[in-house]
Amino acid sequence: MSDEPTTDGRRTADRDFEVDLDDVLEDDEDGDEGLFDDLLSGEPIFENKEVLRPSYTPHELPHRKDQINNMATILVAALRGETPSNILIYGKTGTGKTASAKFVSQELERTSQKYDVPCEVEYINCEVTDTQYRVLAQLANTFIEQNRTFIDERVEELQDLREAAEDDPSVLESDDDNDDHLDFDSVEAVDERIEALLEEKSEMDDVPMTGWPTDRVYARFFEAVDYVERVAVIMLDEIDKLVEKSGDDTLYNLSRMNSELENSRVSIIGISNDLKFTDFLDPRVKSSLGEEEIVFPPYDANQLRDILQHRSDVAFKDNALSEDVIPLCAAFAAQEHGDARRALDLLRTAGELAERDQSDSVTEENVRRAQDKIELDRVVEVVRTLPTQSKLVLYAILLLEDNGVHNVNTGEVYNIYKTLCDELDADVLTQRRVTDLISELDMLGIVNAVVVSKGRYGRTKEISLSVPVEETEAVLEADSRLSDIENVTPFVQARFDN
Repeated sequence: MSDEPTTDGRRTADRDFEVDLDDVLEDDEDGDEGLFDDLLSGEPIFENKEVLRPSYTPHELPHRKDQINNMATILVAALRGETPSNILIYGKTGTGKTASAKFVSQELERTSQKYDVPCEVEYINCEVTDTQYRVLAQLANTFIEQNRTFIDERVEELQDLREAAEDDPSVLESDDDNDDHLDFDSVEAVDERIEALLEEKSEMDDVPMTGWPTDRVYARFFEAVDYVERVAVIMLDEIDKLVEKSGDDTLYNLSRMNSELENSRVSIIGISNDLKFTDFLDPRVKSSLGEEEIVFPPYDANQLRDILQHRSDVAFKDNALSEDVIPLCAAFAAQEHGDARRALDLLRTAGELAERDQSDSVTEENVRRAQDKIELDRVVEVVRTLPTQSKLVLYAILLLEDNGVHNVNTGEVYNIYKTLCDELDADVLTQRRVTDLISELDMLGIVNAVVVSKGRYGRTKEISLSVPVEETEAVLEADSRLSDIENVTPFVQARFDN
């Protein structure tokens, strides 16, 4: 893309469309409102919307005091220069695990700075960083960057000391056994130390995110974390995803490295939604990793109401919520296994819908619309990410529903599925495998599959859609492969239903 000079000396990027600046200014002078003026004209409902996002760590976490105090009791060892026990935190989605762990970590780092104790917490989301290589590389690069900063600060101190020693060599003498000046008996010795530090810094290259043998990455991480005295607390969120993808080698290495470290100590906090994931761990890893276990129970409706009230006081303008909004959001989320994240999403979405309507307040109607929108967004995302074969099976069910055939059976679905495979020149799976795919769609909540008895004719599985037809059809047809399907009219044999 090239830039063209304008008459007033400014440069503009090439565009595929033309804008006449005079016309725009003319419209503005005439008082016509632009695209966003109307949207900005209403009074905002939110004071601070970020407070309602899952990434926000509040200063106070209602109904999690016991779990927070339990974590603090374990991690206080780091402030004494000791190695804290490893911690495993369990609980369903939206029970405050990550928010509580981050809150305790922030307090730990703040207190360590207050008492000048070298203690750091490193957070890794294993749903994103899901291999041993990536975890070790990210940790290594984090500590390498900290070591560079440490060297820069130390070199600056030594350069100040050197300048002072040139004028008065006696500054290198001290009676304090803890004084760094005792390391040097001359200005030349200070110079040598500065040169050695700069040489060490030049050798601290970042670990590439691919390409090295894993043992080399681990060695670099080991050197980086042990470069200075520190207690490093490594928080692994969604730790079960790491184990599922890469096995337990990472956890084995991290949980055993303290026996080899000289200057530093490492502690692990693992956070998981899966209470049974340790069943797949090596017994040695399980014993060293699960030294302390903390369980986060789901919130009930009253607790969710307290959490929403606490956040809404900061998130919304005064009198922006009608009285029934927070109880309704709490009730909806309590049905979803006490998921506070769901409750916060619901309240935020309701506020956004009210703001788009340029309403002065959030009402029960906004909450119900937000519930439908969130549910639809979930369905769209699940359907969009299905494998092609599962999409074909779902499309077959959808075609039958479109043609007025309800509570279809597996045989009817399989016949249409084979026709669709022929249209796309795709591999045709066996009927048993298609039955398995239907069961998977049932588990995802996309279809409802119930086994019913037909008396002497045996048992069959009746299948019906659990999601909106039009939206599901639009998502399926957005797939480049399924968009090639021509009009397929399902042929269904006459039924002898009661």
